[in-house]
Amino acid sequence: MATKLKKVKTLKLYPWGGRRRRRGRLLLHHYRYLQHFVLEEGMLEVDCPCVTPEVVLKASGHVDKFTDLMVKDEKTGNCYRADHLLKDLCKEKLEKDNTLPPEKVEEFNKILAILDDLSAEQLGAKIKEYGIVAPDTKNSLSDPYPFNLMFQTSIGPSGLSPGYMRPETAQEDKSHPKFGDVSNLEFLMFPREKQMTGKSAIKLKLGEAVSKGTVNNETLGYFIGRVYLFLTQLGIDKDRLRFRQHLPNEMAHYAADCWDAEIECSYGWIECVGIADRSAYDLRAHSKLIITPSKKEIGLAFKGNQKMVLQALEALSKTEALDMKAALESKGEVDFRVCTLGKDVTIKKSMVSISLEKKKEHGRKFTPSVIEPSFGIGRIIYCLFEHCYYQRPGKTEDEQLNVFGFPPLVAPIKCTVFPLVKIEKFDIVAKKISKALTAAGISHIVDITGTSIGKRYARTDEIGVPLAITVDSTTSVTVRDRDSKDQVRVEVDEVASVVKEVMDGQSTWADIMWRYPAHTAAATDEE
Repeated sequence: MATKLKKVKTLKLYPWGGRRRRRGRLLLHHYRYLQHFVLEEGMLEVDCPCVTPEVVLKASGHVDKFTDLMVKDEKTGNCYRADHLLKDLCKEKLEKDNTLPPEKVEEFNKILAILDDLSAEQLGAKIKEYGIVAPDTKNSLSDPYPFNLMFQTSIGPSGLSPGYMRPETAQEDKSHPKFGDVSNLEFLMFPREKQMTGKSAIKLKLGEAVSKGTVNNETLGYFIGRVYLFLTQLGIDKDRLRFRQHLPNEMAHYAADCWDAEIECSYGWIECVGIADRSAYDLRAHSKLIITPSKKEIGLAFKGNQKMVLQALEALSKTEALDMKAALESKGEVDFRVCTLGKDVTIKKSMVSISLEKKKEHGRKFTPSVIEPSFGIGRIIYCLFEHCYYQRPGKTEDEQLNVFGFPPLVAPIKCTVFPLVKIEKFDIVAKKISKALTAAGISHIVDITGTSIGKRYARTDEIGVPLAITVDSTTSVTVRDRDSKDQVRVEVDEVASVVKEVMDGQSTWADIMWRYPAHTAAATDEE
C-alpha cells in the first residue's frame, strides 16, 4: 500500500547528542560510532542549530529543490508520494498477475528500474495511463507537484523572518590518503547503468569501481567502504547489503554523486544510509554573486513593505538572481514573488544591481568539499533485528528456540550471571562478579530465579545476550558463548576482564577458547 507523506528519522555523522543519541542508543553503540567515524578519521564533532534562516537555505537550493513529487486526492485532499503509487502498482502486477504478456512484464520491470528518474510529467502520464487512483478512497488524483520536505517556521518576535527546521545541509583534490585501506573490499553495488537497463546488482571491488569512474572519486569511495564496514560490524548480513547509485533525476540538487546503502529485509530493499558527494555546493552557492538593492528606489515604490521586499531580494539563489538579471536587462522589469507579502511585485532595473564578483587573487584559496553520510537509525535497527534472528532445535523434535545473534559490540545486554543453584556461597560470588562487571561498564543481568540452567540459557539467548556466566564454584566459573554454546572455565577474578575483551572487540570467542580450558560438565548441560 502507498503511504502518506512521513518524515524519516536520520542520523548525521556530525551531530551526536540530544534526541538523536537517545533514539539510537539501544544498538548503535556510542563508543563504536565515535571510534569508527570520529577518532579513526581525525574528525571533530559539531552540534548544529535546529532552525536555519530561509536566506541560507535559499542560497543552498533547498527551498526550491529539496522536494518530493506528490499527488492529491481531488475530493479529500489526502496526499501521496506519486512514485510510491506507481511502484506499488508495478509490483502488484508482477507478483499477482500470472497472465501478463512478456512485453508487459518487461515494461513494468523497466519502470521499477528507472522510477526515481521519472519527471513530474512522466509520472503523471503513467498514473493516468494505468488508471491509478487514491488507495483509500478510489478517487481520482491530481497531477504530480513538488512538495518541499523542510518544516517551515518563523524566527524572531515579529514572525516576519521565515526559517526552516534544519534539513540535510553541509559544506578539490578528491584523492584520499587512506583509500588503500578499503580498496580491496568487495560487495554488492548497483550502478545507475545496471538499473536503467533492468539488470541486477553485481559484486565489485571498491578500488575497481573508483578506477573505472563508477564511483566519482576516492574520497566518496572511502566513505562508502567505511559505511560498509560499520554496518557489517553492527551485524548486518553482507549478502543482504548493497550500494545503489542515484539515477540522474533522483540526484539531490547539491550532489556530484550519491549512493544509498540499501538493506534487504521482509519489505524488500530499503534505503538506510545516503552517502552524497556534496562537492562544495553550499559554499559556492554563497560566494561570488553580489545582489545590491537600491533602498531608496525600493522604499519609494513599496513604502511599508520595503523591508520584506529587500529580504526577498537578498535571499535569491544564484540561479534565480541570474534569471532576474537577464530579464531586467532585456525587459527593464520583472514580476517577483515576495512570500511574506503573499503576492507578486514588480521589480524595475533601477531597483537592484546583480553581478558576479570578479577580483584579482593575491593568494591561494581553498573551498572545502564535503562527503555526507546520513544514517536512518530506525531502519538500520529494524534490519539488524531481522538479520540477527534465527531458530535452533530445542529438547524435543518439534521445539524451536528463538535466538537473536547480536554481535557483542551492539548487544543491549552483554552477559548474564547465573548461580547454578540457589545457595548463599554462589550468591556471594554472583554479587562479586556483578560488581566487577558494573565497574567495567558492562551491562548485565543476574538471574537467581532457580529455574533450570537450560531454561535460563534459552531465555537469555532469546534476547540476544552474547555470554552467560554460570557460578558453579567459589573459585572459577563457566563462561558460555550464545551462538556456539561452547563453554570455558575462567577464574572468578578474571571473568569481568574476559567479558570486556570480547565486548570491546579486543578478543574473539575463538581467542578465549584457545586461552582457557573447555568445560563440558553435565551439571550445566543445557540439553
